[in-house]
Amino acid sequence: MSGPVDVVLVDDHLMFRTGVRASLDGSVNVVGEAASVDEAVRVVRELRPPVVLLDVHLPGGDGGGGAEVIRTCMDLLGGTRFLALSVSDAAEDVVAVIRAGARGYVTKAISGPDLSDAVRRVAGGDAVFSPRLAGFVLDSFGTAAGDVAIADDEMDRLSAREREVMRLIARGYSYREVASELFISIKTVETHVSAVLRKLQLSSRHELTRWAAARRLL
Repeated sequence: MSGPVDVVLVDDHLMFRTGVRASLDGSVNVVGEAASVDEAVRVVRELRPPVVLLDVHLPGGDGGGGAEVIRTCMDLLGGTRFLALSVSDAAEDVVAVIRAGARGYVTKAISGPDLSDAVRRVAGGDAVFSPRLAGFVLDSFGTAAGDVAIADDEMDRLSAREREVMRLIARGYSYREVASELFISIKTVETHVSAVLRKLQLSSRHELTRWAAARRLL
């Protein structure tokens, strides 16, 4: 996307919202804030941002927290994407907001640069999860029938290094995290990801995650 990504930041702790604002880089522009379910619905409907950074546990509404915000704004999901940002890594919290329609879930342990990257990726259509959460999210939702492996030799198209990169990217790692894990440069990661997508005839990291999950490669 060209230009900064506008986001609405939803969390009931002012100090945390202030910290997030300070941590995000210039590619993300916080255009509004909210501290409760009702306030979040009002602000999101008024501003209709490309991305909403949304805490899972929020006061107000009918007690449904972040998932309730998403369900109430269901008609906006074509143009507004929700990225959960929570201290919780409990399966029930993650599954609830993903089922409601969130495009990803990251924990508050994430760094500012990685959070900015996650916002950009969600704005661009990717699904983004903290690495430790991707596995059980996929287990919880299963895979669609259309994702079943077509040919057993697909993995043979990839080099050993491309397979390593593929698995990490499919698990939700950022390029920076993959580079650190494999002791290679971010540019090299980008090159490998491009090769993997080309060889497997996929168009995004979201598709790659589904492809890997269908083959039980995660």
